[in-house]
Amino acid sequence: MPTPGSAPSCAPAPDGGTRRHALLPDTPYGPLTLVAEGDALVGLYMTDQRHRPPQESFGLPEDITEPPFAAVVQQLRAYFDSTLTDFDLPLAPRGTPFQRRVWDALREIPYGATLSYGQLAERLGKPSAARAVGLANGKNPIGIIIPCHRVIGASGSLTGYGGGLDRKRRLLSFERGGAERGDGVRGQEPLFE
Repeated sequence: MPTPGSAPSCAPAPDGGTRRHALLPDTPYGPLTLVAEGDALVGLYMTDQRHRPPQESFGLPEDITEPPFAAVVQQLRAYFDSTLTDFDLPLAPRGTPFQRRVWDALREIPYGATLSYGQLAERLGKPSAARAVGLANGKNPIGIIIPCHRVIGASGSLTGYGGGLDRKRRLLSFERGGAERGDGVRGQEPLFE
């Protein structure tokens, strides 16, 4: 869990630098498109993701073994193998100041835990802003690493997820030790039916 002074926050995206992208084709959640500017990751998109920008906005293709993609791939693979619970990567998602505050707060939700949109709004000091938090959550451009899948409805129900509710269910089950673990070990029963 990022704490002040530890993992980089969601800083504004750098002005300048060439935008480029790489494809990580073999993940438990389908192909992931990684987008970077300079040394920072500015996007991680799933296939058929809601709010996915057009492909031409991702910049030039680059080899997945080049920086900063190599470090992202290494940490994602460790996450999928259940050996990493907190990402430590330079991130620079583009968004409004409020969206970036929400995305920083998402990174404070511990691995395997969930919060409601209302609880997240309260943590931000804006208890009546659950809808605005939900909208910012839905616009998160760096899925999985900025764990927007850890936010659920007030009743504990699954609600919208840019990558689809099935992926959200699977990610939450995986983080709770369920059937999606990268090591093939079946843990506890899925969180949601």
